[in-house]
Amino acid sequence: MKTLFAALLLSVAAGTALAQATPAGLWKTIDDETKAEKSLVRITDNGGVLTGKVEKILTDKADAKCVECTDERKDQPVQGMTILRGIKPDAGDKGTWVGGDILDPNNGKIYKVLIKLADGGKKLDVRGYIGMPMLGRTQTWLRVE
Repeated sequence: MKTLFAALLLSVAAGTALAQATPAGLWKTIDDETKAEKSLVRITDNGGVLTGKVEKILTDKADAKCVECTDERKDQPVQGMTILRGIKPDAGDKGTWVGGDILDPNNGKIYKVLIKLADGGKKLDVRGYIGMPMLGRTQTWLRVE
């Protein structure tokens, strides 16, 4: 009985650690300039490719639309919108995902994106950039679940 309990306890701990080793989950976005909470974004893993959708807007702009967008998201509600697309694990850097894009619904601009887990998977550094990663800005998102 003790062995069974110990095995169960270890499997739960391993599952928790594994869940923290991927960006999949619910994240609270924080504005990098004002430090205010902006939204909840759910990142999902679809066969090794990550996407992220705005699940809830935490400001008074819950009915905001992406009026500046130039693609199929133009004039669509930001809540429910996919803002992260096509992100894959970086083969050379475990804990980093690259190769996709991120939409800033405030200005409609689409940037290349690099995301990296931080603080044992409790935080996610999201870097949007043009050209090279050093030419961009980073937001730190907080894991909700």
